[in-house]
Amino acid sequence: MSTLVQDRLRAGAFGNAVALSCRECGATQELGPFYACTECFGPLEISYDYPSITREQIEAGPANIWRYQPLLPVPADIAESPNTEPGFTRLIRAANLGRELGIDRLWVKDDSGNPTHSFKDRVVAVALSAARELGSKVFACPSTGNLANAVAAAGARAGIPTVVFIPHDLEIPKVVASAIYTNRLVAVRGNYDDVNRLASEIAGEEDGWAFVNVNVRPYYGEGSKTLGYEVAEQLGWHIPDQTVIPVASGSQLTKVDKAYQELIRLGLVEEKPYRIFGAQATGCSPVAQAFRDGHDVVRPVRPDTIAKSLAIGNPADGPYVLDVVRRTGGVVADVDDEQVRQGIELLARTEGVFAETAGGVTIGVLKQLAESGALDTSAETVVFNTGDGLKTLDAVADRVGPAATIDASYEAFTAAGII
Repeated sequence: MSTLVQDRLRAGAFGNAVALSCRECGATQELGPFYACTECFGPLEISYDYPSITREQIEAGPANIWRYQPLLPVPADIAESPNTEPGFTRLIRAANLGRELGIDRLWVKDDSGNPTHSFKDRVVAVALSAARELGSKVFACPSTGNLANAVAAAGARAGIPTVVFIPHDLEIPKVVASAIYTNRLVAVRGNYDDVNRLASEIAGEEDGWAFVNVNVRPYYGEGSKTLGYEVAEQLGWHIPDQTVIPVASGSQLTKVDKAYQELIRLGLVEEKPYRIFGAQATGCSPVAQAFRDGHDVVRPVRPDTIAKSLAIGNPADGPYVLDVVRRTGGVVADVDDEQVRQGIELLARTEGVFAETAGGVTIGVLKQLAESGALDTSAETVVFNTGDGLKTLDAVADRVGPAATIDASYEAFTAAGII
């Protein structure tokens, strides 16, 4: 490790983070640009010397993820660094959708309001901080779309060169929403897993590159915790009984659980039982299949679904998703493409929220769980919408449109029988 990085570590570059710990064997190692355990090659995550913090201190912070700075691997002055300032998005009381599904107390955490219109702005902001402190010269990622948008925008805001890699057949709106921020967008022939393998190879060969979900993944993943923090704070400082979360790599679900556990440990919320549910698209549902089969190992699949943002056939955190869901008494379920489209329409027409296909997956699974009895319809439930429907228009473009085309006269309007 360079002297510069060592100096930054001593200067509190990663806030209250103290080490990297292995999720498999528990071994610890120093903070730095590492993502695999030196003992067993297991995945690493951040460990903290947790501070004493009150609800009032958090509430006095900025209206973005940096209100939780003491619980993230970022320096104390992070709010002063150029970044997209994501977070503190709406938690919507979804009474209409709840009535439709027979769920008494339902909320939608709508993360489409982030700067590039998905939850990925959260994880990228934390990864960008790590890249800065580690002295990285290039900010990069492999992506199914939303992450590419977030990395390209964050790099532009911070003045750091970005290179983003995407599958060649990605939805056009997501391609445009990356290319507008950077002229270093690279389309790779293949699916996300092919793109990810290429990124891992480049990360091993190129010095000074920070791949947000490869060699700075331990820091990147911590950004997802802020979803859990916000939900608890917005509910009046308590954890919901049930949370339904989409599963791609699985990191988001495991980190929301980590957030809930941290809030309990810090005394910011009361300890209580809670259940976490995972949602996948049938065309890429290796974690749901492993859950149904009672397996601890997730068998990779080749994705075939309209929900491209969830199309990760070999999810890195899949086994840890199974651990969380089973420990909390939840379920991992999946829905097919038609149910995804129906989920998008249902959320839009009941709550005025236009979700991308990942949101359609989550709403579709929520409906399935409610109808099957796997979810307690009397319990307080939060479902996540992680992206904006304008990014995946093709999924529903042929299902909606004008109810009628009429002449510009009152008689023609009344004849059409619109109301």
